[in-house]
Amino acid sequence: MKYAIIAAGEGSRLAAEGITVPKPLVEVNGEYLIDRLIRIFMQNDAEEIVIICNDLTTLVASHLVELQRDGLKGRPVPLRFVVKSTPSSMHSFFEISQFLTDGPFVMTTVDTIFREDEFAAYVKAFQSAGIQTFPVTDFIDDEKPLYVGTDEKMNITGFFDVDNHYRYISAGIYGLLPAAIETLKGCILRGESRMRNFQRALIADGLKIKAFPFSKVLDIDHVADIKKAEQFLHS
Repeated sequence: MKYAIIAAGEGSRLAAEGITVPKPLVEVNGEYLIDRLIRIFMQNDAEEIVIICNDLTTLVASHLVELQRDGLKGRPVPLRFVVKSTPSSMHSFFEISQFLTDGPFVMTTVDTIFREDEFAAYVKAFQSAGIQTFPVTDFIDDEKPLYVGTDEKMNITGFFDVDNHYRYISAGIYGLLPAAIETLKGCILRGESRMRNFQRALIADGLKIKAFPFSKVLDIDHVADIKKAEQFLHS
């Protein structure tokens, strides 16, 4: 299976708080965020890892070149990457979507922190489900959470900006089939730019999505989030 990482954001909030490296190279427990995801994906049988990073600095692209050449701690990485600045995560997804049309894939942003055992169980569930499968969590520590409606069989019924007693929020990880890329193209043509609108469009286009519960998922948006993530992973 293929995996994809959106690593094209500027990390402006981290920079404003004194972080001098691009977000993909921020360390959690002594490991770059981007390396952590690559390592986990390789542990879950990645046939290819597709990444997009921005062109505002050469640091991330240079690191990816090193990974292509030397591997991750000596282990070869099946890596393909694009260097391009985009106006949104959805546009970043669109830029790499041409490499994701031949089978199921899992995509996330570079700063997503989760338990590795839960992720491995999720990948197996996605592979066996045969439909789009998105992790969700009932842990809410997001500035603008996307609430997820589910039925009794954990089928996703909708995505909502406002809490109406929904149990779960989106974890920002997407298990997708190639048909979802047609929905993405429609979003781009309509001038949409938010990933939450892409998720809503999947529902509108009649694509089925299964929810898979994670205990907790964190994003690294602020300096304080780094410590939170390290404590979470050690708990």
